Amino acid sequence: MSTKLEGMPAEIVGAELEKGSVSLDLEASLYPLEAVYGAAYVFIDRCYVVLDKPEEGKLRVTLAWKKGETSEEALRLLAGEFANELLSCAWRDQITRENKAVIESVTLQAIGGAMGPPSLDELASFDFTEEPFEDPLGIAISWEEKYKKTKAPEGPGEAEAQPASGSASQTLGEVPAEAPEPTGSAAEPHGEPAPAAVAETDR
Repeated sequence: MSTKLEGMPAEIVGAELEKGSVSLDLEASLYPLEAVYGAAYVFIDRCYVVLDKPEEGKLRVTLAWKKGETSEEALRLLAGEFANELLSCAWRDQITRENKAVIESVTLQAIGGAMGPPSLDELASFDFTEEPFEDPLGIAISWEEKYKKTKAPEGPGEAEAQPASGSASQTLGEVPAEAPEPTGSAAEPHGEPAPAAVAETDR
């Protein structure tokens, strides 16, 4: 006789205390068969697991303790743990289906890299028209390509700034050249007088 477990919907979960088993009736449209297999595999070390299809669109999972723990609380915890594991397996299965193309592409690239460079025959038969897989997060871009520094183009402002920087370096670091000697009638302060001045004195 099936016993209702506290906190569990009676139309989904039922327990048989004398047999130490609990059953869950599942909607096949909500839980893929692969997810049910994955959740059942987690419990085979401590429970006997039986999968059944009582009617079209329904799946029944029956769990029975190997060590004979037949208390109502133990069966309630067992049903709750299986329900949580089943939901986790169904979610992982959905993620795998949605990212199947990306997983296959990354796997093929890893296998191709381990096999070494392709031969000339393989390159000749390769279809280069295929579009690369989408990479919105930029995972496939190398660090150097993603963060490379671009040189700013030289503009008029930079060209005009070069002479100013050169004059500053000359003032600070270079010794200025000697000034040329003066030309004309002017004489050095301590030199000999010009010949014209001597002639006027003799007169």
